[in-house]
Amino acid sequence: MRYILFLLIFLSVVSCKDNKSREAREPISESETVETTAEEQSELDAISTKDFREFKVLDSKNLSKAEIWSAINPQMEDFIESDYNRLKPLILEQDIPTLQKHISDGKFGYEELTKFYLYRIRKFDRENSLSLNSVISINSNVITQAKFLDEEHDTESIHPIYGMPILLKDNINASGMATTAGAVALKENVTEDAFIVQQLRSKGALILGKANLSEWAYFFCGECPSGYSAIGGQTLNPYGRRIIDTGGSSSGSGVAAAANFAAATIGSETAGSILSPASQNSVVGLKPTVGLVSRSGIVPISSTLDTAGPITRTVIDNAIVLDAIFGEDTSDSKSFMIMWESGFYTKDLKNASLQGKRFGAPKRMMEDTLYVKALDVLKQQGAEIVEIDEEQIGLPNFISLLNLDMKKDLPAYMDAYANDNISIRTIEDVMEYNLKDSLINMPYGQDLFKGIVADKGDAYYLERIKDTLNTNGKSYFDVPMQQFNLDGFLSINNNHAAYAAVAEYPAITVPMGYTGKGVPKGLTFIGKRLQEKQLLEWAYMYEQASKERVAPKKYN
Repeated sequence: MRYILFLLIFLSVVSCKDNKSREAREPISESETVETTAEEQSELDAISTKDFREFKVLDSKNLSKAEIWSAINPQMEDFIESDYNRLKPLILEQDIPTLQKHISDGKFGYEELTKFYLYRIRKFDRENSLSLNSVISINSNVITQAKFLDEEHDTESIHPIYGMPILLKDNINASGMATTAGAVALKENVTEDAFIVQQLRSKGALILGKANLSEWAYFFCGECPSGYSAIGGQTLNPYGRRIIDTGGSSSGSGVAAAANFAAATIGSETAGSILSPASQNSVVGLKPTVGLVSRSGIVPISSTLDTAGPITRTVIDNAIVLDAIFGEDTSDSKSFMIMWESGFYTKDLKNASLQGKRFGAPKRMMEDTLYVKALDVLKQQGAEIVEIDEEQIGLPNFISLLNLDMKKDLPAYMDAYANDNISIRTIEDVMEYNLKDSLINMPYGQDLFKGIVADKGDAYYLERIKDTLNTNGKSYFDVPMQQFNLDGFLSINNNHAAYAAVAEYPAITVPMGYTGKGVPKGLTFIGKRLQEKQLLEWAYMYEQASKERVAPKKYN
């Protein structure tokens, strides 16, 4: 099964065009809020089982390996294969606390750590038989910045993220690099730092570069494979190039984390865009409560649902990254003040317990042997598993929410955060630009953008959709949680991502093993608002008890 961005699965929930004008005028009826119809479910199943092994494009036609490395290669001349091999056992698959200990012990410094990841990306990522196309750009100043940190750091006062090379999904603004969202139209969009990048830099993190993504965060073409962008080309899964789907839309972030191309990566999610690639690439992905992490300076889909979040190889690293990026941003309408001090998400993580915790497990998922095995692990750690029937609640007009939000949110981003030299401001502008060279700019078309333009819903209709979806999403989880006194909800991969999205609830996925064909899967914990610390604790205890992650073999 192809695990694509969950929001695209809900494309089929859109009503037909001749109903659109009625929807824009009339309130949503009770019958529309109950459940997805049989016809819609059939369409969902058809979309979710598509197999994209035959790609129209593999390597980017808009970016070459030489372009990516031209500025950094001269700075890498003193780092050779023997240096890489010496450092490999110290760095490969190691968590951030271990890397920091090695640095404190003098085994290597931040400069060598940075060069190791750069060498590794250059060695594996593009234009070779193992290429993954997961990285779009490199920060040309990162080695200089790493040298400075080696000279200045004080081990008694630094945040654990200090000196750690981080890759950002390329819809997140970072100074000195273009923020493209994978689109040729934004190839020259060089900007200032997004708020979360300011948060990272203020704690000493190194921005290594930008990761590929499903173009426009997978809300663009409709019929394209996850992981494709016109700028970055086709991202491929290290567990099975051209065989196993990467997940989307934070495809490059998930792949780069899995392949050890950075200490950690950052993705963004509207409805599954972190959970999907994290689970598909056997890494840990956290989708926070909407508003905990700023979205300012991130190319949007939906100001209602969007959030950034960490993708890492381990839960402890995930907690460290979340601890570095959360915080109030007054320019973000969803952001809120929270009084937790630095270190909140990592404190006492190793002392957590699952004893007596009650988790709801949907009965229909019991056919998945990896899921059942994961539940047994939780039981062995003292958790109680309650098999539940899921609430029969649909998500009506989900796609219209995305359409109407993006129609207004993209121009707002362009006006506030994009490079002033870029004239494009609206969805229509992007579509017109793409038509200048459709084979290069949009080989899979731009059907979802067409749908945005065609959606005539007004502001009143948008608010009604938001209210309905938020109520339905919360009910989906709250009803069984109250009925069975549950602490959390257990899912697989991004199967319940859309419900968590509209509820604005947090979720974390952790590797739970591999199918007989080698496809990674994740056990996904979903909690209620601001339960990130609990999610991290549950995920950590499961991770330590199961130890299911195995690094992709060909990249060791």
